Amino acid sequence: MLVIEKLNSGYGKLHVLYDVSLTAKRKEITAVLGPNGAGKTTLLNSIFGLADIYSGSIELDDERLNKMPPHMISRRGVSYVFQLMNIFPNLTVEENLRLVARFSGMNHKDIENSLKEIYDLFPILKERRRQVAGTLSGGERQMLAISIGLIKRPRLLLLDEPTAGLAVRYVDMLIEKILEMKKTMDMIILLVEQNVHKALKIADKVYVLVSGRIIFEGTPSELVNKEDIAKMYLGVG
Repeated sequence: MLVIEKLNSGYGKLHVLYDVSLTAKRKEITAVLGPNGAGKTTLLNSIFGLADIYSGSIELDDERLNKMPPHMISRRGVSYVFQLMNIFPNLTVEENLRLVARFSGMNHKDIENSLKEIYDLFPILKERRRQVAGTLSGGERQMLAISIGLIKRPRLLLLDEPTAGLAVRYVDMLIEKILEMKKTMDMIILLVEQNVHKALKIADKVYVLVSGRIIFEGTPSELVNKEDIAKMYLGVG
């Protein structure tokens, strides 16, 4: 379980998050929603060691992540799929996946098993496995970016607006794949998503972040019933 308590964080003197508390469980999708500039990406950056923690705690399965550098957090089983796709454009699809797996210290058998799982999840990547990543469509590149995050079988997957800028058909496909990942993989999924309607369809739990503070915690149905919050900040209802 991911447990964040009274988190205050930001960048140098720029204080972004104020007393943020959040929990996210394995085999569930926890969505963080809110307007632009609310601090959603800073929350993910804080978990991954890319923001300054002023106070509070971040724990994954009872292990404190505070003050760890990103490479150590990654070794603890955290994968971060950034909004800017983290792929190697000059390598093939499979070279991307194998390179990250080797850097993660995986043995040959584990790499092959992970590749099979990824190709089962994203058959299009199996078809494109010898294609140079930079020539993929936007949706296919995002599938590869997510697969790079999955190759080492993380305990916690951080997804920062994975559908941003994608064609509608890829948005629907990726949302379905994220739901499939929840059902088939034993991990925590923390999702920051701009498409509120899509996120509410697959999330088990929702947090609404506004101006660096959590103003709502509950289920998607409970959020929809909070008409003031849903309409004002999310355009729902």
